[in-house]
Amino acid sequence: MIKLKLKLSLFNLLSKIAFTALFFVLLPYIVQRISLRQVDNDLIQKREQVISLISKIGIEPFVTSDSSDAFGSFNILKEEFISLERINPGEDINYIEVTSRLVEGDEIVYRVLCYSLIVNDQPYLLEIGKSFSSINHMEKNMKRIMFLFLAFIILITFLTDMQYTRHILRPLDKITKKLDKIPDPSKFDMAPVHTTTFDFMRLDTSLRRLMDHINLLFQKEKEITVNISHELLTPVSVLRSKLENLQMRKDLDTDVTLKIEESLKTLHRLQSLVNSLLMISRIESHQYLREDNVSLKDLLSEIIEEIKPVAEDSGVILKNESNKDFVVKNANRSLIFSMFSNIINNALKNTPRGGSIEIKSSLTEKFYSVDIIDTGKGMTADQMKTLFSRFKTRTDNKDDGTGIGLAIAKSIADFHDIQIKVASSPGKGSNFSFIFSQFS
Repeated sequence: MIKLKLKLSLFNLLSKIAFTALFFVLLPYIVQRISLRQVDNDLIQKREQVISLISKIGIEPFVTSDSSDAFGSFNILKEEFISLERINPGEDINYIEVTSRLVEGDEIVYRVLCYSLIVNDQPYLLEIGKSFSSINHMEKNMKRIMFLFLAFIILITFLTDMQYTRHILRPLDKITKKLDKIPDPSKFDMAPVHTTTFDFMRLDTSLRRLMDHINLLFQKEKEITVNISHELLTPVSVLRSKLENLQMRKDLDTDVTLKIEESLKTLHRLQSLVNSLLMISRIESHQYLREDNVSLKDLLSEIIEEIKPVAEDSGVILKNESNKDFVVKNANRSLIFSMFSNIINNALKNTPRGGSIEIKSSLTEKFYSVDIIDTGKGMTADQMKTLFSRFKTRTDNKDDGTGIGLAIAKSIADFHDIQIKVASSPGKGSNFSFIFSQFS
């Protein structure tokens, strides 16, 4: 994908190149016409200078009775000449032609101005010529100068277009940066972007209104979730209490006892789900404090020790390679513990017997990352699209998972500005990467 500012600059550049190409097609004709016009003007100017000189000093220094009634002068390179000779009366001459002249045995093509004038009642023919070799040389110089000038103009205009486009689109960059990586509409910067462009001002205003509306809807959704969850907890607790009291009776049949146990399991799942929804709502509402400095190396070791017995019972090898430590400042330790615990438990749940789960860490100048790599079932591209959505299972198995654990992990990560990257493919396992910025 190409940025808008680069597209505009490239369009301007290509249009200039197309115009230049067309110009170069017409350049020989243009240069020829310009050079011939310039040569003709020079010839006319020299004609006027000669006429002015004759009017001052007379015709005698040029043409005398013993000089064959003619005068001719060539410069040393034979590029220009002036000739003056008597002609028959009645001839009126004033034109420019291309003709060949034999000069010292060399035939040279000239562009010649022919002009008749009368001095002391005697008509004379004045001819002033310029060789085509000098004209061609002048045309080459003109082409070279025009080419360099055009190349310079294209370069300067391209750079100025780039700068101007960057300046004009700067408000758009600010708007996109405001939208970039906004996990929650409440975190959107509502400050107006300063711009003199009406379209960007309108776009910024529309986005602020949209974000404000979305934030209002999110707040209503959170309130509904909290209210429903609280309303569900009361009847669930009552039902659970009654079933537990009923289970304590000794006169119950075995079938009834089994059905009560199944009902209690269902109520337990429902209660866990409601508590999870409440937890997500509280995280998104920023109801948790962030006052802890959390050592990730110690926290991961604690989680692994807690999960190790379950992994051994499942026949899954648990490897702890998190040798690098990093302290997350201004964090909530219990939430980060739940985030990693949910991901590792999810990996354990989807890794078959004989597989492995590896937890490793790396530290650079810019970030610290924790990778949880399993050799489990993996996920398809479609499954990864809804990976962190609520009530979406990550696999096509027939268990009772709802995917709420991954949704909780994502909410906790967003709450702490932790970036999550996932790489997975069916049958080859998954890799969850948690990236902590060094400057957060």
